[in-house]
Amino acid sequence: MRTEVVMGTLVSIQVVRAIAGSEDAMARAFGWFFEIEKRCTRFDEQSELMQLTGQAGVPVTVSPILFETVQFALMVAKESGGAFDPTVGHQMMSRGFNREHRSGNAVASAIAIKDDVTFRDVELDPDRRTIRLVRPLTLDLGAVAKGLAVDLAAREIEQFQDFAIDAGGDLYLGGHNPQGNPWSVGIRHPRHDGELIDSLCVSNQAVCTSGDYERRSPAAGHHILDPRTGESARGVASATVVAPGAMLADALATAAFVLGPEVGLEFLTRLGATGLVVTRELRRYETPGLCHAA
Repeated sequence: MRTEVVMGTLVSIQVVRAIAGSEDAMARAFGWFFEIEKRCTRFDEQSELMQLTGQAGVPVTVSPILFETVQFALMVAKESGGAFDPTVGHQMMSRGFNREHRSGNAVASAIAIKDDVTFRDVELDPDRRTIRLVRPLTLDLGAVAKGLAVDLAAREIEQFQDFAIDAGGDLYLGGHNPQGNPWSVGIRHPRHDGELIDSLCVSNQAVCTSGDYERRSPAAGHHILDPRTGESARGVASATVVAPGAMLADALATAAFVLGPEVGLEFLTRLGATGLVVTRELRRYETPGLCHAA
């Protein structure tokens, strides 16, 4: 197993049976986390994403990584009716979620930005690979960029069949665990530290959880905003999603958290994912087909 700090979290990669070439593959896998952080973070004023922020009103040619990440985020925003929206960056920053994880320094934008921007204020041109911010805004790709890094890392090591990637709770589990069984994933209890509320069995899939306990601001509540209201989403304590890829699972977990249990589960089912939503009263709602570990 190899562990590094990147994208503001601990990332661990485990290959069950290390063979020739596995170390090189893991090095390439970690390289994706650093590359995507450089492109997609809003916590570095020099990142490609933050450079885009300073060019509102004009089409900007961007890297394939940034373009595809924004394109995917906008697709989820449209599908969720705005319950997921990558244009909440300024709202997040104004609520104190604006510190770079290595230095602890606050990152601020000198551009005047209003809170009423939405995903409809971002225009893409796939032929020219340009992004135009119709109005001044700050994109927050936190709910998709880390998942994309996990997916690209998985591609680098999928040849070894049995492996696990854990990026601060964003998981991709390939094949089987060291005992030859599907991986068992414990789901954290949203109110009792050190306890699990469920365990899922997973093979060749990603698992991501959004919880109101993950990051909190003393002045503004937890970090999962309902973009439609500008406030921390209420009613749900955690939402866990199992999907073919981590970028999809991460974004859908955020959307399901905001949408709430009934609408959130309908949304997951429509997009071909399974999941578990736990309310603040600890009521459990789950989609058909969710695989529970014995």
